[in-house]
Amino acid sequence: MTDPAVLVKEIAKVLDEKKAMDIVAIKTEEVTIVSDYFVIASGTSNTHVKALADDVEYEIKQRLGIDPEHIEGRATGWILIDYGTVIVHVFQHEDRNYYNLERLWADASVIDLSDVITED
Repeated sequence: MTDPAVLVKEIAKVLDEKKAMDIVAIKTEEVTIVSDYFVIASGTSNTHVKALADDVEYEIKQRLGIDPEHIEGRATGWILIDYGTVIVHVFQHEDRNYYNLERLWADASVIDLSDVITED
């Protein structure tokens, strides 16, 4: 089993490589039983959001041999990829602002991703 913290970093790398915006990871294990971590990122359009989600699914399978347990929202501006301990949320910018998961989970710790994502 892959360490969830390693999975978070690999997901962030993939999202960064594919030009996702505003990539954030939060440690949710102390505030919810749903998962240990959330990774949240934005795409510029429905097409970009779908491409980001597809790339995460493909690259994590290639790099770590892990398939998601569940994927929701492929036809929308918000795709959720559930890896059990890590849940990935890929939004269009407007949807991300509307749902504001970072505010909703404000009690969770933000993970430093500066070692895996580039500054733009």
